[in-house]
Amino acid sequence: MSDNTPLLFILHIAGAAALLLWAVRLVRTGIERGWAVPLRRWLRRGAENRVLAAGAGTAAAVLLQSSTAVAILTANFVAAGTLAASAGFAVLLGADLGSAIVAQILLTRADWLVPVLLVAGVGLFQRSTSREGRMAGRVLIGLALIFVALTMIRAATEPLRDAPGLSTAMTYLGGDPVTAFVLGALFAWAVHSSVAAVLLFVTLASAGVLPVPAGVAMVLGANFGGAMIGFILTLGAELPARRVIFANLLVRGGGAILALLALAVLHPSFAPLGQTPARQIIHVHLLFNAGLLVLALPFTGPLTRLSVKLLAPPPTAPTLGRVSALDPAAKDQPDRALAGAAREILSMGERVETMLRAILPLYKSWDDTAAEAIRRAEAEVGHMHLETKLYLAGLKTDGADDRVGRRALDLAEMAVSLDSAGTVVSRTMVPLAQQLDHEGVAFSETGAREVADFYDRVLANAQAALNVLMTHSPDAARALVEEKDHVRDIEQSLQHSHLERLRQGQSETIETSNIHQETLRALKQVNTAFTQVAYPILSDRGDLLASRLSNRS
Repeated sequence: MSDNTPLLFILHIAGAAALLLWAVRLVRTGIERGWAVPLRRWLRRGAENRVLAAGAGTAAAVLLQSSTAVAILTANFVAAGTLAASAGFAVLLGADLGSAIVAQILLTRADWLVPVLLVAGVGLFQRSTSREGRMAGRVLIGLALIFVALTMIRAATEPLRDAPGLSTAMTYLGGDPVTAFVLGALFAWAVHSSVAAVLLFVTLASAGVLPVPAGVAMVLGANFGGAMIGFILTLGAELPARRVIFANLLVRGGGAILALLALAVLHPSFAPLGQTPARQIIHVHLLFNAGLLVLALPFTGPLTRLSVKLLAPPPTAPTLGRVSALDPAAKDQPDRALAGAAREILSMGERVETMLRAILPLYKSWDDTAAEAIRRAEAEVGHMHLETKLYLAGLKTDGADDRVGRRALDLAEMAVSLDSAGTVVSRTMVPLAQQLDHEGVAFSETGAREVADFYDRVLANAQAALNVLMTHSPDAARALVEEKDHVRDIEQSLQHSHLERLRQGQSETIETSNIHQETLRALKQVNTAFTQVAYPILSDRGDLLASRLSNRS
């Protein structure tokens, strides 16, 4: 086969693009798994004013190499009531700029950096005994692979500079910015990463394959596609979260369309932006997002209110009742019955997570309707728990192997744990929040921050537990159990910090002392309950000693 055949070129480009996507994901997941909770805390604290919020969003996007990941985190904060909508919108504007900065950094050509990153990354991943160390190694390996993928794209496209057919097609795109824009948006959506899309387009331009006007139009399309990704992914989220994402879509997506119109009508020269086509295109990308931040940041309030008007609550429609996953006809088919019970327990966990999301806002502003909704959810979880236990007890296991009995027992214990978590939220934390309101007191600034940070960590662990329940990932299960010990240590440290403020005689601390301490204990109990889903997975693998994790890595 000739070295210049179209099939071989497509294989090289596809392989390089696949490596690029995987490497970007490797970096993002490494940051999320190693430092998710500190990142969440930092992002929420940074939203105290618009400028700090935008800075926090920029830094978070640089670390995660994804404005979409920051958008999802921010939407969760807004939905939980721990972040104001206007502050969340400012975070997203900063994240858009952060994704542009990431592209600038990753396009730096430094051949010596790849082996250094690989050696350091593999060394950390193989030798480190801590999760943070292993994830740091993962991030370094991902960065190295990004540079390798970009080099592969340059090498694959080098022979195409003089290819007459491709040159004609690219010249056409240079004269048809609308088609180039649509292609850029579709590609960014297809790969779910505007960063990866921009890197690919700029790399093609640096190889002389893509004309500058076409590259600029495709990068604008990637910005539109990147804004659409977050909007589509949060369609099932609560309305306040969707409104923040929609406001960002209005600004970033609308700005991209206006910039495209300017490009098509004015045909500006990009020569002042850089000496090479790649520099010109990447600088347009950076200036576009920086310009959006500067122009929109002073108007986050009005733009958020506009999104509220445009995304009004849908008219109330008849709702269908929840259908249980416990199929009575499957009781004589153990595997099918156990799968149904697992689905029911997952549904229980999701209901408890919903209760947990709703509890912290009650500590800040009491709401009888929200409190009653939590109590109703707890009653529903209790009913699901009882039905699941009875269903598992009634399975026909005659002739079945021991695995079926063990799995049924494990599922029953998970149901007990999740029911206890719901009970703690409804019968311990709701009365504590109500007591704050009735007594007209509030946590001290330090105390409120400690509770909110601890709550964020527990909520993140609850979400991780549900992921473990779905995926049965041993690594994720092990990380969840390790986090349980960490949460216990943090709770003890926060209790000591609270006692120190009592010794100092701070009035707000004295007034809310019992509520503060009981809230921390309740959150620790919820975290412990969710962690129980990991133990059967680790036990089956022999990763548990009598009372703790083994030292297997």
